[in-house]
Amino acid sequence: MQKLLGPMRRAIVDYKMISPGDHIAVGLSGGKDSVSLLFGLARLKEFMDIPFEITAISVDPQFNNTPTDFSPVTKLCQSLGIPHIIRPTRLYEIVFEERKEKNPCSLCARMRRGILHNTAIDAGCNKIALGHHLDDAVETFFLNLLYGGRIACFSPVTHLSRKNLYQIRPLIYLREKTISSAVKNLDLPVIKSPCPMDRNTSRQKVKELLSSLEKDYPALRDKAFRAMQLADIGNFGIED
Repeated sequence: MQKLLGPMRRAIVDYKMISPGDHIAVGLSGGKDSVSLLFGLARLKEFMDIPFEITAISVDPQFNNTPTDFSPVTKLCQSLGIPHIIRPTRLYEIVFEERKEKNPCSLCARMRRGILHNTAIDAGCNKIALGHHLDDAVETFFLNLLYGGRIACFSPVTHLSRKNLYQIRPLIYLREKTISSAVKNLDLPVIKSPCPMDRNTSRQKVKELLSSLEKDYPALRDKAFRAMQLADIGNFGIED
C-alpha cells in the first residue's frame, strides 16, 4: 500500500493539489487507474492533515446501448464510506451510431469530460481528480510530438476557468506497473472496458513504441518524465 500512497502524497504536496475544505470528485471509470486513485485518496484522507471530502462519479457511455455494471466499484465506495454517483449517457449512441466517427476517441473524451464536470458541479465539488499516471504523461508528450508536431502535455493541476473547477492528477508520480501491482495485491475490483476502441488507438501505438524503445534504453519513461519536469513542460516543473 505504501508504494501507492507514498508517491500520491508526494504529488499532492509538491503540486499543492488539495486544500482544507475541498470536495473532490473522483472520475471513476472502474479501470485500474481510477480505482487505485479512489482507494488511495480515501486512505490518505484518514491521516493527511488536510480535511477534504470525496465523491465518486461514474459517467456511463452505455457501450453497445447497454448500461455498465458498476456494482463492484459501488461496493468498494460503500466500504470506503464514499458516495457514488452513476451518470447514464447516450455517448455510445451519439458517437458511434449517429455520427459514426472514424476517430471517435477524441469526441467521446471531450463529451465525457463535459458530463463529468457538470455532474461534479451539481454534486457541490470544487475539484476533480483524474487517474492519469506517469506513463500517461510521457505517452501524451510523445503523442503531441509525433502526431501534432508540438511539445505539450497535460498539467498536474489545471484550472477550468469556465467551470470554476480544478483538475488534479494525484497518480502522476506512479508508474502503470506499480498501479497494476497495487490493484492485484490489494484485491481491488476492476471493470473491464467494453469500449469497441479499447487497445486500438494512437495512444496504444505510442505505448507499444515506448515499450520497444525501453528494451534498448532502460527507464526511458522515467527519464523522459524527469526531462519534462526540468523543462517544465505541462507545468510539471518543481523546485529540487
